[in-house]
Amino acid sequence: MKTPASQIERQNHFKAREQLIFQTAEKLLMENGEVGMTLDVLASELELAKGTLYKHFQSKDELYLLLILRNEQMLLEMVSSAKKSFPEDLRIFMLHHLYHPQRTVLFHQIEEHLSMSCHGLQSLFNQIYALRKQRLRIIVQAAEQYLTAIKSPMTVRDYLATIWSLTQGAASMLNSSFYQRFLGSRETLRHAYIQQALALPHLFYPITESK
Repeated sequence: MKTPASQIERQNHFKAREQLIFQTAEKLLMENGEVGMTLDVLASELELAKGTLYKHFQSKDELYLLLILRNEQMLLEMVSSAKKSFPEDLRIFMLHHLYHPQRTVLFHQIEEHLSMSCHGLQSLFNQIYALRKQRLRIIVQAAEQYLTAIKSPMTVRDYLATIWSLTQGAASMLNSSFYQRFLGSRETLRHAYIQQALALPHLFYPITESK
């Protein structure tokens, strides 16, 4: 039985409105922070009744997790797209965070806070974690092949953990109003971080116990 055209149109309208809500919510979050991004402000910005927002999510906490989920879906699509070399995938991953350091820092802070204080949204956390595990499987395989190809003794676990730490630290500094006064060209700094991540396996030597 075919779905009526009117129902398809309503579904498309709902999805389009939801995309606009998410885009606007993320923009307001980046501009105003957690405190300033209220549902009243969001409804006013979109010129929607606040009740309309609740057709798409039930609370601001749920909205935040949906934004994080969308970001995870985007990251998975990035690594699942046409096959690239590991160095190219690494550049894309790091630049995704280093060109949007505020989003990286805020999303991490929000997720950590909600994971400790939020109740009733475990299904969304499970979806986020499932996407990350799927992405990690792809990344681990690519990293293993890369480290083997360059004959690096560095373990995949240590390499990926170092990349994550380096990227998070760089995003925090790029997002810091204090350090921004002293950074100079951010573009050269981003390039330096990526070069450091790529050079690390070539410079790594296992620790040997002294006799």
